[in-house]
Amino acid sequence: MTYILALDQGTSSTRSIVFSEQGLIVAQAQQELPQIFPQPGWVEHDPIEIWRAQLSTLKQALASAGIQARDVAALGITNQRETTVIWNRKTGLPIYNAIVWQDRRTEPACALLREQGLAGTIQAKTGLLIDAYFSGTKLQWMLDHVDGARALAERGELLFGTIDSWLMWQLTGGAVHATDVSNASRTMLFNIHTNQWDADLLQALRIPAKMMPQVLPSSSLFGHIKTDLLGHAIPIGGVAGDQQSALFGQACFSAGMVKNTYGTGCFMLMHTGDQAMHSHNGLITTSAAQVNAQAQYAIEGSVFVGGAVVQWLRDGLHAIQHSSEVQALAESVPDSGGVMVVPAFTGLGAPYWKPDARGSITGLTRGSTVAHIARAALESIAFQSAALLQAMSRDLASAGQAQVRELRVDGGACVNDLLMQFQADLLGIEVLRPEVIETTALGAAYLAGLSCGIYKSTDELSQLWRVERRFSPQRAPAYATELMAMWEHAVKQTVL
Repeated sequence: MTYILALDQGTSSTRSIVFSEQGLIVAQAQQELPQIFPQPGWVEHDPIEIWRAQLSTLKQALASAGIQARDVAALGITNQRETTVIWNRKTGLPIYNAIVWQDRRTEPACALLREQGLAGTIQAKTGLLIDAYFSGTKLQWMLDHVDGARALAERGELLFGTIDSWLMWQLTGGAVHATDVSNASRTMLFNIHTNQWDADLLQALRIPAKMMPQVLPSSSLFGHIKTDLLGHAIPIGGVAGDQQSALFGQACFSAGMVKNTYGTGCFMLMHTGDQAMHSHNGLITTSAAQVNAQAQYAIEGSVFVGGAVVQWLRDGLHAIQHSSEVQALAESVPDSGGVMVVPAFTGLGAPYWKPDARGSITGLTRGSTVAHIARAALESIAFQSAALLQAMSRDLASAGQAQVRELRVDGGACVNDLLMQFQADLLGIEVLRPEVIETTALGAAYLAGLSCGIYKSTDELSQLWRVERRFSPQRAPAYATELMAMWEHAVKQTVL
């Protein structure tokens, strides 16, 4: 049997999954990733811990599958995208913790870029809005705040990377400093039309070009794992940021196909083919995973707090002991009783882009219980996702294109039937859950498999995608309209 190994380094956990040639999970291993919160609005990870956990889960997955490294045809990497690491080229050690994509500390730097009139230029070149979400200002912050960092960077002694680059550097023993187009497109420093680092943007943020990794198509031979790690030099054949990887794993290869990932955050992407569509409704343009030199694009909406609201119910409110208990608690009441939870714990992402928004619970009455709050928290995931699809629909309408007919879903929270049915009712379209919901890792495996010849084309991959369950709308459109109006009213109250 042919095996492909996928490394899935996420925000809340680190995983390794062994896939069969048919795209089925053979074995997997996972470790929770500790979150570091130095100040309100700051979120960090320990890069060394990420590497140790990734190597540990990799070995555990191989052992669980009962195979050796030599049995693995190729390895793919997918990762939390905008999280930023700087390390010393000579020692291989990070100069600071990784600054996580959720971190808001660089909003003042973003405000300065807007004041300098760079918003239009940055959006035209990168497809992105200026926001602390993206890597560029995180990289700038480290150079400005870590003693001696800027001087070292100017001398070429420091390297920048998102988590994929950091893992490849470690896996190859420092032989490879690279990334793929999908991760590069999330930095606010990469021109998605030329597929190159942009000299003007690097200069605007005062970032030395020699820090930047080489950029390759997502399905490429990036390098080989050093032999002494596992006893065999497995080729690294696929790399993609988690959401573009999930789009690929969902077999959304053509324009108009949409997926939504329900993870720590929620991320909805619509493939737009080889055309970079510009959104007028708060979405961003991004590079989709590429299998060759031909550029591919998507428009995306990002929700900062999706499944993480369940962690808040568990760890913050202590409403549940285990995340798996949330569906039963939410189903213990027929509806939220008018309660609305807007989990703007780190501001609001697309389509609102309100960095100063803060979480709120509205509609409380004397009859409100923790079950109503739990249901409202769960429903907030669907409300935020519905707002993204509405924004996409407006963009499609203005472009004279057909509306979305179905939504493919994945990620940990999509196993919640209550949430998926509520999502279908809000959207008024079918929600399709595939047999393999680990599509983020699956996309990385498919990219690696294409590069090493296991798969001949994306058409072959489309045949492997199978539906596990369809959720069809069961409520009248007026129901969704009324609820979305209540949601938008609650959102307005999150900014004082």
